[in-house]
Amino acid sequence: MLRIEGLKSGYGKSEVLHGVSMSINAGQVVTIIGANGAGKSTLVNTLSKLLPIMSGRIEFDGRDITALSASDVVDLGIIQVPEGRKLFGPLTVDENLTLGSYRVRHAPKAELTDRRKFVLDLFPRLAERATQRAATLSGGEQQMVALGRALMAGPRLLLLDELTLGLAPIVIDEMFETLERLKREGLTMLLVEQRADAALALADHAYVMATGDVVAEGPAPDLRNDERVRKAYLGESDITSD
Repeated sequence: MLRIEGLKSGYGKSEVLHGVSMSINAGQVVTIIGANGAGKSTLVNTLSKLLPIMSGRIEFDGRDITALSASDVVDLGIIQVPEGRKLFGPLTVDENLTLGSYRVRHAPKAELTDRRKFVLDLFPRLAERATQRAATLSGGEQQMVALGRALMAGPRLLLLDELTLGLAPIVIDEMFETLERLKREGLTMLLVEQRADAALALADHAYVMATGDVVAEGPAPDLRNDERVRKAYLGESDITSD
């Protein structure tokens, strides 16, 4: 579904990604792990076209999308849940969800209704908070809105950037349960996540990044049990056996 070849990107003249290559198959959950500053969020923002591409190529469904704009990428169904949520704080929960469905606004009304029902089934608390302004929600509730808003867009590829950052442990567990359900539904996801062990337990395939380069890749269970990865990126105490 997604293929990246030799991707270089960064901020201004500062190159952060130094020729990254990776791929994601339809229906896969792929995670990217690595220390802070490895370039993980830079990669996600480059795929969303929020950062310029210096060189390299991005293909989606066999189509070269390297030169497309951010809005074009969204129209293709590549939807990001950004780090920090980026909600419309003065708007209500319901209004934020409605804005999420803008990409599919011409779909039949019944389809949009079903999509909203699916989101509220995932997060029943949002139904209770429907008329509440997003800025007044707890951090966990705001993250539910951010993920729900992305799902309202009908994503074909969902990019998740630090979904659980700053959340309470019980909410983190809820988020990973939600991602498990989305995986069972067949949604293709690219997950950047600080809780590397949990991300590897969820994912089918994984990439390890360091200072703007991919330094390891493979099936997620293999990387989760790789001694070098455990010591360098996860820490012995961060690994739990199944």
